[in-house]
Amino acid sequence: MRINLLPCVAAALALCGSMVGQEGQAASPEPSLLGNLPAQKIGPNDLLSISVYGAPELTRTVRVSAEGFIRLPMLKQKLEGKGMMPSELEEKIAAALSQEEILVEPIVTVNIAEYHSRPISVAGAVKLPVTFQALGKTTLLEALTRAQGLAPDAGTEVVVTRQPLTPGGVVRIERIPVKGLIDASDPALNVLLEGGEEVRVPQVGRVFVVGNVKHPGAYKIEDGFGLTVLKALAVAEGLAPYANKQAFIYRRGETGVAQPVETAVDLRKILERKQPDIALSANDILYIPDNRSARITMTTIDRAVGFMSSTASGILIYSHP
Repeated sequence: MRINLLPCVAAALALCGSMVGQEGQAASPEPSLLGNLPAQKIGPNDLLSISVYGAPELTRTVRVSAEGFIRLPMLKQKLEGKGMMPSELEEKIAAALSQEEILVEPIVTVNIAEYHSRPISVAGAVKLPVTFQALGKTTLLEALTRAQGLAPDAGTEVVVTRQPLTPGGVVRIERIPVKGLIDASDPALNVLLEGGEEVRVPQVGRVFVVGNVKHPGAYKIEDGFGLTVLKALAVAEGLAPYANKQAFIYRRGETGVAQPVETAVDLRKILERKQPDIALSANDILYIPDNRSARITMTTIDRAVGFMSSTASGILIYSHP
């Protein structure tokens, strides 16, 4: 009589597997209190989730101080965590617990619960200025997406300011062209942000054309070539009747004083190509005044012509009494 041993062997293997699984679970440390974020160096004011296996009194969330230290109960010494990776802090906490004879061979797990030391601020000509914490490495396009994209009055570049890596270091400023970043999709311009950066999108430069032009207004400097006096007159659709050929440019001085600097411009010479065209800067005011003498002369002539056309022959006849 044969006995089929396969079912018994399968049952025994299943039982052994379950026992091994239980032993493996027992050997692992307790899960952290909060879900961990991407690991990067710890900074001031970050919130850490610290788990010590077999020691619930030590398992807790701890806020890193502004100076970069943490404190755990029963530990006499405070531990510096600033600039360390979570795995490095795990070893440091375990060594401190062993050194002060609180635990023997402790198993410590450190996770990042909240980052507060790596803010990225996006401001300027964006739809929604925002400040957020960098979770790992963030690209410039991701930061602009968090700000809901560029505003209609955004300029031609994005300015990224990076704080110095060490105290007393040099602040680094990068200027990223918008056309290359967005239109050309140049990956080299989509720089990485690691936290601590300020992203600013300046408004597009404008030149104000006022006075005797057909369409006064504020006109954007949309390309890299800027605006000149002739270009400004072109976008304003030219001079209006009786415009004076002596124009003026008003520009704020370098010292930032309230009184702008006035520069006379001879439009006649520029139009006749006897003088080079003049470049305009952002926030310049190009003012074309009224030629009052020409207006008065033309008004007198118009009145005379109108009076003459109102007579039958167009000739004035004086009758003597």
